[in-house]
Amino acid sequence: MQVYYIDTGSGHPDNTRFLADCEKWYEKPIYTIRSDKYTCVADVLRKGFINGAHGAACTLELKKKVRYKLEKVVGSWDGQVWGFDFDPKEINRAIRLKQQYPDTKPLFPLIERQITKPDTMGMLWKAGIKQPVMYSMGYNNNNCIGCVKGGMGYWNKIRKDFPEVFAQMAQIERDVGATCLKDKDGRIFLDELPTWRGDPVEEIIPDCSLICQIEFQEIMDRQVERVLKGEISINDVA
Repeated sequence: MQVYYIDTGSGHPDNTRFLADCEKWYEKPIYTIRSDKYTCVADVLRKGFINGAHGAACTLELKKKVRYKLEKVVGSWDGQVWGFDFDPKEINRAIRLKQQYPDTKPLFPLIERQITKPDTMGMLWKAGIKQPVMYSMGYNNNNCIGCVKGGMGYWNKIRKDFPEVFAQMAQIERDVGATCLKDKDGRIFLDELPTWRGDPVEEIIPDCSLICQIEFQEIMDRQVERVLKGEISINDVA
């Protein structure tokens, strides 16, 4: 098995520490790959497209195209392991991935074993590994700092924690005439976002279920709406 990390150039510097800790845990090297065209998210967004119905331009340029290139180099594989966790939205993402990219032969061990994101935090805790600092700061994902898919509450937190990133994105929005945010009245530029708008960002806390049980038995596979309702396995999705 080979483990890869796609570096977007816009993650928290602490990710380097986390990768090193995971290499020791896995007892395997983690290979870092990145775009040979763009150095970071800001480089992509300055093209003029931020977010839309087909997703974020930075996801395509900094993640998907990098993966496609790796797949061409590798040529063939028995399966690709994806870290979607046991959550309705994540299961939907997994199903969509499997339907749209069947040749990747995707594997979803967290969904198969009904492991949630808080459970994974518990696994790290048990292994003695400090979670990525973005989680410790109260973010519910370790995405790029200033993710264009974040909501109003997220961006107001970025404004406080990473003011330079907020200012840079606000300027890019004005330069390209596009926005990360919108509401029922239309687009919202970051430099016009009221500080009180948006839902609070909730911190992910390790769930005691995995911490208490993982040592004593395998996490039982459960059939997951149809996957969640137990009608089919994630691996049976066509």
